[in-house]
Amino acid sequence: MVADTTVLPARQPLRYRIGGMDCASCAGKIETAVRRKPGVSDVAVSFQRQTLAFALDEGQTPRASIEAQIRSLGYDARLLQDEAARAPEPASDSCCGHDLGDSHDHDDDHGHDHHDHDHDHEDGHDHAHGQGKAQAASAAHAHDHGTPEKGAWWQARRFRWLAAIGVLLVAGYLAGLLLPVTQGWAELPAALVGLYWAGRRAFALARAGSPFSIEMLMTVATIGALLIGAPTEAAVVVFLFTLGEVMEGLAAGRARAGIQALGALVPRTALLVEAGQTRTVPAEEVAIGQHVLVRPGDRVPVDGRILEGLSELDESPVTGESVPVPKGVGEQVLAGSVNGSAALTVETERAASDNTIARIIQMVEEAEAARSPTARFIERFSTYYTPAVVGVALLTVLLPPLLFGAPWDTWIYRGLALLLIGCPCALVLSTPAAITSGLAAGTRRGLLVKSGAALEAIGKVKSIAFDKTGTLTRGEPAVTDIEPLGEGDDLEILRLAAAVEGGSSHPLARAILQAATARQIVLPNTSNAKAEAGRGVEADVEGARVAVLAPRHANLAEADGRRVAELESAGKTVVVVIASGRPLGVIALRDEPREDAAAAIAELRRLGITSNMLTGDNRRAAAAIGATLGVEVMSELLPDQKLTEIGRLRQGGPVAMVGDGINDAPALAAASVGIAMGGGTDVALETADIALLKAKVQDVPALIRLSRATLANIHQNVAVALGLKLVFLITTLVGLTGLWPAILADTGATVLVTLNALRLLRWR
Repeated sequence: MVADTTVLPARQPLRYRIGGMDCASCAGKIETAVRRKPGVSDVAVSFQRQTLAFALDEGQTPRASIEAQIRSLGYDARLLQDEAARAPEPASDSCCGHDLGDSHDHDDDHGHDHHDHDHDHEDGHDHAHGQGKAQAASAAHAHDHGTPEKGAWWQARRFRWLAAIGVLLVAGYLAGLLLPVTQGWAELPAALVGLYWAGRRAFALARAGSPFSIEMLMTVATIGALLIGAPTEAAVVVFLFTLGEVMEGLAAGRARAGIQALGALVPRTALLVEAGQTRTVPAEEVAIGQHVLVRPGDRVPVDGRILEGLSELDESPVTGESVPVPKGVGEQVLAGSVNGSAALTVETERAASDNTIARIIQMVEEAEAARSPTARFIERFSTYYTPAVVGVALLTVLLPPLLFGAPWDTWIYRGLALLLIGCPCALVLSTPAAITSGLAAGTRRGLLVKSGAALEAIGKVKSIAFDKTGTLTRGEPAVTDIEPLGEGDDLEILRLAAAVEGGSSHPLARAILQAATARQIVLPNTSNAKAEAGRGVEADVEGARVAVLAPRHANLAEADGRRVAELESAGKTVVVVIASGRPLGVIALRDEPREDAAAAIAELRRLGITSNMLTGDNRRAAAAIGATLGVEVMSELLPDQKLTEIGRLRQGGPVAMVGDGINDAPALAAASVGIAMGGGTDVALETADIALLKAKVQDVPALIRLSRATLANIHQNVAVALGLKLVFLITTLVGLTGLWPAILADTGATVLVTLNALRLLRWR
C-alpha cells in the first residue's frame, strides 16, 4: 500500500479594503457571501475599518471569484499588500467619495479594469505615504481619498444614481403636467432605473445567502407597484431609498471623521539628527533609537524621550489636556503634541506604526468593530423581525381577498407597503451609530474606551473602587507644612534642608528640593555629606553641621514630639531639621490628593455612585486621604485582598476599578469595567477596558456621563426605529398610507437615527 503524499494547498491569509460598507448590515452581507465559498475560513469583517480578512484555499475557490462576488454585491474589493496589512488600518471615510459610491455598482464587464486600477492605486498610495512602511495610516488614507481623481462625495457613483433617478422623476412630473396623456406613466423611466440599480444587487445578495436584504424588499415592492399600475409611487420609493443610502454613507463617514483626524496630527516629515547635521526625512522612516530635532511650534513626529532641551508641550491633540505640560531631559513626549518655546532633541522610542496615535486609532477602530451587547441583541432580533414582516405582508396580500372577497389590487398594494416597513436598516443602525459617535466623542477628550461593551457597562456601575497612590493622589510626596521649633524661619529651614538633600534621589529629598525651587530659594554649597539609611542625611553648610533626620533620631522636647505626632496622625511623613545640634524646625510631607479628586468624588456621589479606596498603604495615611476626599477606605491590602474587595463590591451591582494599570492589573481585570489612569503609556492603553489619557480623576464622572448619554441615545434610536414602523404598519393596514410613506418609515427613521447619533459628537 502506497502512502498518500499529496500536499494539501495551504490556506493563504488575505486582507481586502472593502469600499462602501456603511453599517453592520453591510458587513453581515459580505461575511455571509464570503463564508459560503468553498475553501474559505477565518472570515472577519470590520465595517468601521472597511476591511475583510480571511484565509483562502485557492485550489477550491480562486481569489478572483471572491472579488467578483463582492463587487456583484455593490462593494469595492481592493487587495491590501502584505506590508500594508501589518500596519494599523484606518476606518475608511465613506463621505470622501470612493467608499461612498465609487465602490458600489461596478458593472461586471468592467470588473477587471477596475481591479487593475485598484492595484495601481494601492501601489501609488504606498509609495506616496509609506503605508507599507507602517506609518500611522489614518492620515495617509484620508489624504488618499481626498485626492481629486477620487472625487468629492457628489461625484460618487451612488450619488450619480440618485441624481439620475431624481432628474427622471422631476422630468416625468413635468411631462405629466405638459402632456396630461402621459400622466401617471411619465415617471416609469425613473422607476426602471431605480429598479435596475437595486434589483441587480438584490439578486446577487440572494445568491450569496442574504435573501431578506433591503434591496430585495425594495425590488419586490417596486416590481409589484409597477404591476398594479403605480409607477409614480414606485419611482418615489426608489428615489427615497437611494437618498437614504446616500445619507447613510455620509453619516458613516462623519462619525469616523473624529478618529481619522487623529492620524493627520502626526507630521509627514521629521528633522533627523545625524553627526551634528539635520536632514528632512519621512516620519515613517525614523527608526527606534534615532534622534530628531523638534523646533518651537513644530509637532512632535515620534514617540520618544527628550535628550536635550526644556520646553512646554501642548498634548491636547493626543490626550485632551488643555494646559501645556513642561518637560525636560529624560521625560517622554508623544507624537502629535506641539512643542512650545524651545528646541528639543528627542530619541525615538517607537516606530511610526506603533506610536501613541496609531495605537489609539487602532484600538478605537477595534472597539467600534466589537459589537456591544445591545447591538448583538438587535442583530439577533432583526434576523427574525424581517422574515416575520415578510410573512405578515404575504398574509396581508392573500387573506382579505381569499376569505372576504376584498379587491386584490388594494391588498397587494398594502402588502407591498408592509414589505418596505419591514426593512431593518434603521433598527440595525440604531446601536452601532450611537456607539461609534460615543467612542469618537470620548477619544477626542482623552477618554479611550476600548469596546462598545465597556462604553455600555460603565454607565451602569453602582460603585467605583479607586487605587490611592498615583490615582487619587499625585503618586509622589509634596511638602505640606514647615513649622519652626523655636525662633526659626520657614524659608531658612527649607533652605538648609534642601541644601543637605541636594545630592539625594530619595522621593522625600526630591519633594523638599521642588518646594525650594518653587520658592526660588538659592541653595548654599555643602561639603562632607553623609547619608544613613533609616536615619537621615547631614552635611556641612555655611560652617554648621546640618542634619535632616527622622523624628525618632532627633531628641525632641516633649511639646515638639506631640506636634510631630499630630502631623503624623494626619498621614504625613515628618523630618526634623537640626543645625549644630539644635532643632530648627520640622517639615511635613504627604502624597497629596490630585487637585480634582475631591470634586470628582462629589460628582460621582451626585450621579448615585459609591466611591471606595483600595490601597496597600498604611491605615493612618489612607484614612487621612479618605477623610479628605470623602471615600470609604480599605487599606493595607495585598493584591489578592484587592480582588476579594472587588468581589464583595460586585455583590451590590456592577463595579468599576480605577488604577494606574501596573500593580492593579488583577483588580482591573476582576472588575466589571477596568479603568487605567495614564498619559498614553503602554499599560494605560493595553491593561484595562478604558484608559483616561489625561490622568484626571474628573474624567471618571465624565466617562459615566458619556456612557449614560450613549445609552440614552441608543434607547431613543430604537424607539424611533420601531415607533415609526409601528405607526406606518397600522396606517398602512387601515389604508391611510401607501408605498412612499412606507419607505419613509425606513429611510426617515434611518436619517433620524443617524442624526440623533451624530449629536453625541458634540458631547461635552
